[in-house]
Amino acid sequence: MIHKDGIRSDMIANNLMPYLEVHPGEIIKDEIESRGISQRALAKQIEVSYSVLNEILNGKRPVTTQYAMLLEAALGIDAGFFVRMQADYDMQVAKQNKQLSKKIAAIRKMTAVL
Repeated sequence: MIHKDGIRSDMIANNLMPYLEVHPGEIIKDEIESRGISQRALAKQIEVSYSVLNEILNGKRPVTTQYAMLLEAALGIDAGFFVRMQADYDMQVAKQNKQLSKKIAAIRKMTAVL
């Protein structure tokens, strides 16, 4: 869509989307690798099964508030950082969902009529 000033709407700063969404698990995985901590050791320290931690680190499971708090205790990284990053990731994924986008557009169209 072209803006009235001749600028494509996808080039306006507020409309820009990151090229790839980054799951917070990727950041956690990089962090523990840089510290030389194994996934098994971290899982044991935070009292979470290895498979659960592995799913988080591989982006197959979300970083919930509870997991974020456990990771904060173990790594010293603010839990809020992980929670916000998960929310941002979820938002990016949702914005790419075509069915959801169609529903939202239909709702906005109905709301505009009211």
